[in-house]
Amino acid sequence: VGGSLVLTCPNKSDVTLITWKIKPKTGGHCILGYRADWKQANRTNCTENINWKSGPEHDPALQIRPVERASEGNYTCEMAAEDGSFRMTYHLTVLVPPKVTVYCDSRGNPVCQAAAGKPAAQISWVPGSHSGPEQQDLGDGTVTVLSTFLGNGSDVKSANCVVSHPALAHNESIAC
Repeated sequence: VGGSLVLTCPNKSDVTLITWKIKPKTGGHCILGYRADWKQANRTNCTENINWKSGPEHDPALQIRPVERASEGNYTCEMAAEDGSFRMTYHLTVLVPPKVTVYCDSRGNPVCQAAAGKPAAQISWVPGSHSGPEQQDLGDGTVTVLSTFLGNGSDVKSANCVVSHPALAHNESIAC
């Protein structure tokens, strides 16, 4: 989320027609087309963050900037050239890094929360804890994970929370 992404088409010479067909998981379909013999580009139902990277007459690549959660879906490039027709499909999954907070609960136990991540973050503790994390599906494809440090039968009130996620790595210590 928030970054820039470039999706490429086969690099062919003598291209007569290029079409990007975009089918997001939510929202309407979008089509970007270019007909070389007329030097004409068309755009149908595309949001402002989806466009040609540098212009279809130079490069058939598609740029998404910024990538949003709504950018998730299927992106298909169809190209007609002198030596045949070509098709390439991308299945875009958008990662959302969670917001990590560490605090002490009312009993003085360390708590680690990874809020609104996609996919759900993994939380572990150093030293190890026998607590199981709780997950809350937020209904928008993101998940909040909450873990309370309970120690290994000892009265440890200081711990290091380790959050693992494909878009984030986070370690934070807390003493309660």
